[in-house]
This record gives sequence, C-alpha cells and structure tokens, in this order.
Amino acid sequence: MSSTPTPAAASRAPITVPGVAARKVRDGAVPLVMVTAYDAPGARMASEAGVDLILVGDSLAMVVLGYDDTLQVTVDDLVHHTAAVARAKPHPLVVADLPWLAYHLSPEDTIRNAARLIRAGAGAVKLEGGRKRTRMVEALVDTEIPVMGHIGLTPQSVHAMGGFKVQAKSADAIRLLVDDAKALEHAGCFSIVLEGVPSEVAALVTEAVDVPTIGIGAGPDVDGQVLVYHDLLGIEDRMAPKFVRRYASLRQASVDAMAAYAADVRTGAFPGPEESYHLAADVAETLALYGSGA
Repeated sequence: MSSTPTPAAASRAPITVPGVAARKVRDGAVPLVMVTAYDAPGARMASEAGVDLILVGDSLAMVVLGYDDTLQVTVDDLVHHTAAVARAKPHPLVVADLPWLAYHLSPEDTIRNAARLIRAGAGAVKLEGGRKRTRMVEALVDTEIPVMGHIGLTPQSVHAMGGFKVQAKSADAIRLLVDDAKALEHAGCFSIVLEGVPSEVAALVTEAVDVPTIGIGAGPDVDGQVLVYHDLLGIEDRMAPKFVRRYASLRQASVDAMAAYAADVRTGAFPGPEESYHLAADVAETLALYGSGA
C-alpha cells in the first residue's frame, strides 16, 4: 500500500477542461488522477485528497443503487448525484456520465440530456463508444459542452460484448481501437478513457492521440488512471477486478464499528453520560423534589 502527501485543498485552483486536455505524459505532464464520487461527502474527500477529476459515473447503478450492471441508471439518477457532488464545490473537474440511451437516439436528445448534467453542476460529460458516436460528440462540442470519450471495454455494451471482458486482443481489434481513439479526438473529445485493454494496446492508443488517455484496467502507459471510489476504499469487496488496488478496507472497518455500537446499545454502555444532555443542577434538584412528591 502506497501513500503520498495530501495537497492542501485551499491552495489548489479548480481544474479546468483545457488544463486536463494539456496533460500528456509524453510532454512532461504529471499523470492525471480521477476517481468516482456520487455525493457531497465523497466529493469533499476526493477534493481534499488532491485528485484532478471526479467522475459521477454510471457505476452508480452497481455500487450505490444495487443493480447488476450500469444499464438501469437513468439521466434523472445522474442529475441527482451530479448535483450532490457539485454542491461540495470540489476543486477537481466534475465529469458526469451520460447513461445508456441518453445519447443514442439523436443529437438533439443527446444535447438535451447532457445539458441537464451541466446545469446540475458537471463541467463535462462522458459517453461510451468510438467512431459511431462521433456525430453526438460533434453536436455536444458545437453546443460548448466538453466531452470525454470512453472506448475499450464499454460497460453499457455488456450484452453485445458478452460480458465484462478484456477488449482489443487481436490485430484487427487493436487497429479499430486506435481508429476509434483518433475519431473521438478529431470529433472534439478533450480526453479518452481506455478500459479493459492490454497494456501494450493502451500505450499504442496513447501515443496515437494528442489528448490525454485515462486508463482503468489498461496498464501504466497512459496519461492518467481512474478507479471507482468504492473499490479503492474497500467499501465494495464482493468483486475484485484484476486492475483494482484497495487502499483501505472501509467495509470491514464499518461493519466492525456498527457491531461495536450494537453491542454497546444492548449492554447499556451507550449512550453514556458524555453522550447525554443534562439539566442544570438547580433544575435537576427541583425535578427531584417533584419526583419525591415533596
């Protein structure tokens, strides 16, 4: 387990889209750090930790709302949670996911849904898919809505892909992935998430584009990394993807704390005098007289 000094939140200027777009490691930039968050406390912690981007991800469906995949989450859900994150006024750039079917039907529908996320407090939106999404990316960029792309393993395509499987393992698939990245860059994406691809492929894609790539399950040779809040903190431990490193075990610590609380309640150890309110001595004395019938 590694640790680094935490920058003082007050000393950090808010992260902007142009600032992120300029962060290519090959040009000497420090790698970008992105985590998911879904509420104000999570956003405040991410901001205090010094991360660069907060993703209000459609992973919300699985780690917060209890669904088995990301397909059940709605625009309303993402608007609600994006607003909660934004109320914390975090320094990181807030990026909100466009959920499944929010950007598939028409450019007008895509713009309308993205605008709701921007009004809720996002500084940019993210959508999945490569060349077939360029029309939607261009429409959003023309409307002054910054767009982050997402290729490789795209969770909203779980059924079409036959599950959560590593992508781009053949020569043809690698070529198509590089083409997808170039198409997204040309359409106006300011950065691209690469998920679930071999490290060598992620390095190839990263070299092929001038916008930063942010990896999740894509190895070290990218321009940044993203992890799900509940995974890196060990809040969600039912699944253990290969690419996750747990930096804490908060689920077990939380279970232990609640069990200790339950035991204290049952034995009468909680609440004690220090957790209880008390009358002033003269009022307590008067109350005692009333109780005695005097």
